Amino acid sequence: MTRKILQGNEACVEAAIAAGVRFFAGYPITPATEIAEGMAKKMPEVGGVFIQMEDEIGSIGACIGASVAGAKAMTASSGPGISLMLENLGFAVISETPVVIVNVMRGGPSTGLPTFPAQMDIMQAKWGSHGEYPIVAYAPSSVRETYDLTVKAINTAEMLRTPVFLLTDAMVGHMREAIDLPDPSELKLINRPHPEPGMKDFAPHRGSEDGKVIPPMARLGDGYRFHVDSNVHDEYGFPATERHDIADHLIRRLNNKVKAHVDELTVVEEYRLDDAEIAIFAFGSTTRSALEAVERARQRSIKVGLLNAQTLWPFPEKYVDKYTRQIRAWIVPEMNLGQMFREVKLVVEGRVPVYPINRVDGLMIEPQQILDCIEAEFIRKN
Repeated sequence: MTRKILQGNEACVEAAIAAGVRFFAGYPITPATEIAEGMAKKMPEVGGVFIQMEDEIGSIGACIGASVAGAKAMTASSGPGISLMLENLGFAVISETPVVIVNVMRGGPSTGLPTFPAQMDIMQAKWGSHGEYPIVAYAPSSVRETYDLTVKAINTAEMLRTPVFLLTDAMVGHMREAIDLPDPSELKLINRPHPEPGMKDFAPHRGSEDGKVIPPMARLGDGYRFHVDSNVHDEYGFPATERHDIADHLIRRLNNKVKAHVDELTVVEEYRLDDAEIAIFAFGSTTRSALEAVERARQRSIKVGLLNAQTLWPFPEKYVDKYTRQIRAWIVPEMNLGQMFREVKLVVEGRVPVYPINRVDGLMIEPQQILDCIEAEFIRKN
């Protein structure tokens, strides 16, 4: 174990290397550029490949190609760059190609607030490409969580053969904290399923419709005959756009392979919720302000707890439902106009009030803003 003072973006690089990423393609953009810079330096040191592409469309395309060729691949950008990647995101989903996409979020729309944090791309990650498809997205609130969730994102992409987002933000990406880096040999890593040696009937998309069986993925050039295509395809990868039964099976299977593994994909931190009467749902850098608000409220004898959602997609509805049964209100602070607030309300179904706290000016939500909302609810009920 090695203790280092790292930026969040630097921790992402360290984790990616340790988890086996050996291909990175990207394009500079604030506030994610340090990830590309770090990968440019470290990739040659571990026998990997770094390419600065001409744009973000090319970046994710190169990552998909490298992944099909057998490499663990990652790219990183911010909102405007992610927008350019979204068509190829759909290609990665339907071709079942593992790739990790890091979005160091900043204020938008368009070029927006390039150097300030935001949490506005939550729905973009889930719905940005077209069609009916699943997505997995993690959101760290610290440098340590950035390291751990980068490893988790890479493992998830490999396990499920799917693209995975890491949704960090400008605050987490640029803050520096001391963390203990584990020895890479101590990490539990997952590699994509491979076909059995000598397999006669290799089908790269032959998985169970319930999503529990993930089909094997051969490396391009290993001698297996298969086709990579963006159309609805059969289990060998060949287009089957006139076969509605195949289309139905494929789309359901792609979605079900995330649903079938939802428990192992979901990462949350439950803080002081055992006796809580008011709960905060927070994610990313806003979690840090929420933690402070919890402590200040407790000092005032108000029983408040925090659900730190490190997995945003699939949404951790089991935990929201669990605590809705015991609390009298949810508070949802986020640096957008209510993207996770709506998800919490869907699960709560009117059983308790849900209060949003929103900020879109490029500044952090402050602990006092959350505390004011807590005290207002406490006074209302007493």
